Amino acid sequence: MQVIIHAGAAFADEGQVLSSLSANKQALADCRAAILGPRGGRQFVKVLSDALAQDLSDAETQDGLHAFLPDDPNVDRVILSNDKFFGPTRSALQHGQIYPFAGQRTAYVQTLLDDAQVEIFVGLVNPGFFIPKVLMSIHEDHRQEILTSTDLSCLSWLSMIEDLRDLAPQVRLTLWKNEHLPLILGDIMRAMAGLPGDAPLVDEYALLSSLLTETGQRHVQDIVQGGVGLDKDAQRESLARALEDHARPDEIEEELDLPGWNADIVDAFTELYEQDLAIIQTLPGIRVL
Repeated sequence: MQVIIHAGAAFADEGQVLSSLSANKQALADCRAAILGPRGGRQFVKVLSDALAQDLSDAETQDGLHAFLPDDPNVDRVILSNDKFFGPTRSALQHGQIYPFAGQRTAYVQTLLDDAQVEIFVGLVNPGFFIPKVLMSIHEDHRQEILTSTDLSCLSWLSMIEDLRDLAPQVRLTLWKNEHLPLILGDIMRAMAGLPGDAPLVDEYALLSSLLTETGQRHVQDIVQGGVGLDKDAQRESLARALEDHARPDEIEEELDLPGWNADIVDAFTELYEQDLAIIQTLPGIRVL
């Protein structure tokens, strides 16, 4: 059994990956894959979190996790999605790191599911937007504790990824920039489901179209239907230009609610984010979509 865990990150796809997978249940079933719904994903993570918080026995926790895996000879791969897999949002910025418990929790799940191959999928978010969203979503006491004890300028995804590689080296890791999600959602779903790269999917570009003006939506439809005769790489470039040229500002602009957090800070984090991504793409054993 392969267990595919879409672990977020928080404030990334807002459930779009799971809903798109659900819209393609038949395609998944045809390749012997199944998905857990939102409730199943929450319960899976709750079993994990309760075990770590209450020091439950490995055997008890193992039984709890296996209960969510399909007992179906026609299913070889199960997919679940929950952005709390690495920990609750209030723990996402602790100990000077983004998701400091990601490696520990992933390694624990792989140990418990020792008869399964675990894969982790994560959409990375620009820390310039991720950090203020996390801080503004948690209780003020937690927020103030982080602000007084953490050098926010040192936070990046690289430490989390290095922990995942060091603590759970047998777990395959697939990453992407969440900013690219509208263009690569289909590739992400195919990778999760083990589908061929050219497998057709329902509403593969629905998210992209939802971000565009009516003119942009018509342009995307023309591109996807092959009216311009492009190969896949050229098609992707054309879709990216459509997003750049026809995006609706109200759909793509991010609001910064954290007092004192401004465009200059975001620009600095964006530069560091791009540098980290360049390093991540050179790390062995990591797939970047």
